Amino acid sequence: MKWFYETLYGRFRAPWDIGPRAELVQLVESGRLKPCRAIDLGSGTASNCIFLAQRGFEVTGVDYAQAAIELGRKRAREAGVSVQFLVDDLTRLQNVHGAFDLLVDYGTLDDLVPRHRDLYLKNVLPLTHAGSQFLLYCFEWRQRWWEGLLLRLLPFCGAMALEPGEAARRFGEHFTIERVAGETDFSKYPPGYAVYLMTRKAE
Repeated sequence: MKWFYETLYGRFRAPWDIGPRAELVQLVESGRLKPCRAIDLGSGTASNCIFLAQRGFEVTGVDYAQAAIELGRKRAREAGVSVQFLVDDLTRLQNVHGAFDLLVDYGTLDDLVPRHRDLYLKNVLPLTHAGSQFLLYCFEWRQRWWEGLLLRLLPFCGAMALEPGEAARRFGEHFTIERVAGETDFSKYPPGYAVYLMTRKAE
């Protein structure tokens, strides 16, 4: 899949290049998310990074596609904000260190197959501390038979949604979880999404 993102970010405009995401904007503007040290896990088009930096957050953006990082650096310069961008793989982090007060993931975890989701959690947990907030946006719906078949035949095609309850199963031991947005409608595609605001528990 890396070649796909390198090509997309390097040569085209991604279909999800629509600016900062509504839930993030709402949470910041309402004061529920306050300026702090933040990291965007899978920064992509950098819209969320730039939005946060414009509102006083100290922001790091990480993506495994070099083209995405180059795009982010260019856009941050154009916006006149400071963002640290790093190339790294969230399933085996090498360049990102330390703890962050806010973690943001818009559509990265749900893009991974289940075994890589396990590695993601193992690598991302050390980036948190007690009280860290984690905003997770993911496609979420109960997989249909033909989607399961696609996952077996073409693994990357099926890695596009969390099962209902999967976020709680994966994160519930370490975070308190609030579902702040979401819907499911099988008359359209993709049929469902969910947005979770999680807070790291004290160990």
